[in-house]
Amino acid sequence: MTDRPRVAFKRLDPQKNSDVPLPRYMTEEAAGMDIHAANETPVTLAPGAVALIPTGFSMALPKGFEAQIRPRSGLAVKYGIGIVNAPGTIDSDYRGEVKVALINFGADPFTINRNERIAQMIVTRVWQAEITVVDDLDATERGDGGFGHTGV
Repeated sequence: MTDRPRVAFKRLDPQKNSDVPLPRYMTEEAAGMDIHAANETPVTLAPGAVALIPTGFSMALPKGFEAQIRPRSGLAVKYGIGIVNAPGTIDSDYRGEVKVALINFGADPFTINRNERIAQMIVTRVWQAEITVVDDLDATERGDGGFGHTGV
């Protein structure tokens, strides 16, 4: 496929982080790239706790794209580990270190070790909307029906 966006990764502090893999697809048809933890020492998340975990890299996305940071299903199902702002968005103009805000939804403490796969990253196209202000909106069958309006 030739129309894939090109993402440039920069390893931060290469001497310290050369052991931490950069994001990569783990299988040929994987939708997301696995992201590894670059914490210097283990971080233990108590139940309900949140920690911002470094990854040791920054990146440049093409204009018109974003990276979504999503939980890993294995960590979520086995240990209750998620991402507090899932999916987290990395904008195309951000050049700082990518960090992952993990939360422990589980009942037991969970330790994040260096190089552990902690999240996945999806690169996707985004559009900036043209914004207009109007006096009225067009009518729809749903109207202003909110949460649960179609039943449980």
